[in-house]
Amino acid sequence: MDQEVADDAGASSSAVDQTVRQILDLIRNRAMSVGDVLPTERELGELFGASRNTIREALRTIRTYGLIDPKPRVGAVLADRQNVAIQNFFAAQMDISRTSFHDIQGFRRIIELGIGDHIVLNASTAELDALDEVNGLIEASKDVQEAAQRDFDFHLALMKLAGNRMLVQTYQFLSPVILHIMTVGKSIRPVLSETRQAHGEIIAALRARDRIAYSYLMSRHLDSGLRFVPDDLENARTSPALPDPSKDLHHV
Repeated sequence: MDQEVADDAGASSSAVDQTVRQILDLIRNRAMSVGDVLPTERELGELFGASRNTIREALRTIRTYGLIDPKPRVGAVLADRQNVAIQNFFAAQMDISRTSFHDIQGFRRIIELGIGDHIVLNASTAELDALDEVNGLIEASKDVQEAAQRDFDFHLALMKLAGNRMLVQTYQFLSPVILHIMTVGKSIRPVLSETRQAHGEIIAALRARDRIAYSYLMSRHLDSGLRFVPDDLENARTSPALPDPSKDLHHV
């Protein structure tokens, strides 16, 4: 009997998770923005073939991320909250898997290789010096989380050199997912000198105004992480074989 209750609870949780994802897709597909009103619970139930209780639980889950606010006599309205709340919501809905890693690295490849021409043609010496300074911080990282953040900071600084706010905002929007992937990668392969060297070679190509070298080096850098990511990222993240996040990364 207890097993039946557990199975029912698991099925219910799965249905809610699926409905959360469907509502998320609805928001994206309809390009809804702050102040827009979601369909009613009844309408959502009809759209997704879900029960009223499942819809309510899904909406309650979404509210915990600060994405919607209930309005009397209006319904659920997309909230005007800090962007980080929305970032965390979307990051929480993304699966932790080798497939998602490939998807994110593929996105980064398109963007980070694509901005090469603009940076080669327009970046000043002072801007590249500043990028070099950001890169220099990575080897001072004390733990895996700090190393991942400084790695991300380098790539974000590179994005800013493209001079396109939309690209920067998109990259920042994906920061929870990218940072998670970087953290997993550094937990498995915590050699910061290699990361700094790879970044340094990319900067050198930009200083030389060599587009081909930049494209090759950036592509190689993004591909290198794939060698150290196992099929099961979720278990890798919690495996006792991983180095202690507080461990000195320079002596691994």
